[in-house]
Order: sequence, then C-alpha cells, then structure tokens
Amino acid sequence: MSETRNQGLIARFLAAPPDSVGKTLFVAVTLCLFASMIVSVAAVSLRPVQEANKLKDKQLNILQVAGLYQPGQNVAEAFQAFEPHVLDLDTGAFTDQFDAATFDDLAAAQNPELSRALDDDPAGIGRQARYRTVYLLRDSSGALDKVILPLHGYGLWSTLYGFIALEENGNDIFGLQFYQHGETPGLGAEVDNPRWKSQWNGKKLRDEAGDLQITVAKSQPAAGPDFYVDALAGATLTSVGVDNLVRFWMGEQGYAPFLEALKAGEI
Repeated sequence: MSETRNQGLIARFLAAPPDSVGKTLFVAVTLCLFASMIVSVAAVSLRPVQEANKLKDKQLNILQVAGLYQPGQNVAEAFQAFEPHVLDLDTGAFTDQFDAATFDDLAAAQNPELSRALDDDPAGIGRQARYRTVYLLRDSSGALDKVILPLHGYGLWSTLYGFIALEENGNDIFGLQFYQHGETPGLGAEVDNPRWKSQWNGKKLRDEAGDLQITVAKSQPAAGPDFYVDALAGATLTSVGVDNLVRFWMGEQGYAPFLEALKAGEI
C-alpha cells in the first residue's frame, strides 16, 4: 500500500510541468546540496596549499624585516638561516616544552592553559599567550646578529600582526613591518609604506637608564629623535595603536625579561 502511494507521488511529480513549485524547489535544493559538496571538497583539498602559502608568507615577512629578502630567491631555503625558539615570556628564557617549528602562538593565546587574560591591555589583544616563537639570526662566525620578535595589537579597525627586528644588543631597532591588518587604505594602511617603515631603522627602545622611550607620535618626545617615529598623517588612531602595541610588547608584559637576558649575554 505504502509502495503504491509512493509510486503515485513520484508519477505525479514527474508529470508536473517544469515550472511547478515542487520541481522548482527540488532543483534548487539539489543544486544547493551539490554546490555545498563541491565547496566542502575544495576547502578540504586546498587546506594543505593554504597552510603552505601561509607559512611561506610568514617566512617572507621575517626575511624582509631582517633585510635578507632578495626577489626571486627560494624563501624556504633562505629562511633556514634563522633559529626559531619558543620563549617563555615570564622567565625571559627559551623552553623546550614545545616544538618551535610547529608551535602556534596565536592558537596558544586562545588556550587558557597557555595564556592569560589581560586587565592592563593597551594593545587591545584581550588574551596574551605566555609563550611566543622568536627568531635568532647569526652571522658567519656564529655570533648573534639580529633578533626577530612577533607582535600584534589593535589599530583603528583591525588587529595588526607583524614583526620587529632588533640588533644583537636587543635595543637598536633594525626594522618593523606588518603582514596582516585591515586598516583604511591610504591612511592607516600606510603602515605598509616603505618610507614610513624606514623610519624605524636605527631607532632605540630604551634610553641609557633603561626606560622604554620608543614613541610613535605627531611631535618629537622629550627623549629625543633616537626614540621617535613620526605618526601616520591622517591616521591618528592607527598610529596610537602601533605606539601602544610596540610599547606593550617591548615592555614588562612582553619581551622585556628576554631583552634584559639578551643584554646580559645570557642568550
């Protein structure tokens, strides 16, 4: 009886005109299911490619901020010059608790066991991972040449992610650049402008007394030009955000213990 009823329903469906409600809904649902299957398969199959491109872009930015990138070079091969280490921010020392090649700093920031919520949060990041991957670059003699530190913080519209390169003394800045942000094109997005980025080269983090003085502002601070980066024209809030995030990560809540150890020759 049930089989006969089903056959009748199928027969009526097939006999209905092409523009009937039933056939229209059937085609729409079928197309949606087919399209979703294609998208799902594509997303899964392309994930390794996306991850590889993400890693290559990260390595490229580290090479660029360290002044080592040459157009056309093999990024993966050039990146082998760097030593990645997972740093314990609380102690300022490296830890072997994690594999530096695979440790995910940003994922760690979302893990309650590996991060902390911030009450004093000038960078606007909410939670801070207690461990970060840093990169050491040595010269041909094996002596430390540069240190590359990841940093991030909120600007006007987005979180800016980037790297700062320091000389071997942990105080002189070689360069700073961001690899991801959503700031306003022509205004806050000028953080990508080579002329603005070049201002960072040769600036200092701290004065002789050890006080953190690096400042992004519209006018030169009392500490003097060695600690001053001119703010972006027409992008006050992005400039404030960059100032806050740099000072946060270079301060006691960030890399200060590590930089003190570096200065003391313990790294």
